[in-house]
Amino acid sequence: MFGPDMIFGIPGLLIAMTVHEYAHARIAVALGDPTPKFEGRLTLNPLAHLDPIGLLMLFFAQFGWAKPVMINPRNFSDRRHGELYVAIAGPAANLITAFVSLLLLNIIAVMGIQVQWVYLVIKLVMVFNLNFAIFNMIPLPPLDGSKVLMSFLPGKLAYQYAGLERYSFFILILLVFTNILGYIIFPIRNVILNVMSFILSFIF
Repeated sequence: MFGPDMIFGIPGLLIAMTVHEYAHARIAVALGDPTPKFEGRLTLNPLAHLDPIGLLMLFFAQFGWAKPVMINPRNFSDRRHGELYVAIAGPAANLITAFVSLLLLNIIAVMGIQVQWVYLVIKLVMVFNLNFAIFNMIPLPPLDGSKVLMSFLPGKLAYQYAGLERYSFFILILLVFTNILGYIIFPIRNVILNVMSFILSFIF
């Protein structure tokens, strides 16, 4: 996504990161943990959620991360389920946003709107949200997928698994430069897109 079209990806980048982290914060607060609110993360302001390195990765590689929402699981009445729901909330918000974007693309097609930049912006919102959801569900600490997995592991094993976080950055770099990450994300994205398109086929 290099060249003049890069500018059209900025809304998708900001929306993907913002809805993801806001969903984490919203669910955590709803479950009884006020930490995200005190940290200023219960907002749809993108500036509150930006992580410079994650933004660059998302911009150039189409997958990346935002600044993690800090939570205090001890404030949840059910710690394990609370952490699970908070972890799932982010990717779920991205998938919902991607579905709405695909819906808008279909509406544009039906209405015959031929404004190329509008179509491109909405398409990239969809793409970045799908990539963000899939990337964050990879079971590698501290990504959301690892937190989902840890919620089902015995306490000691979950603690040992969390220790992988010290190697996570290097593992991710390896996955990016060997293109393994692309082989993981893009096929899954195509499957999700096919499912979403199938659902929308009953409308259009």
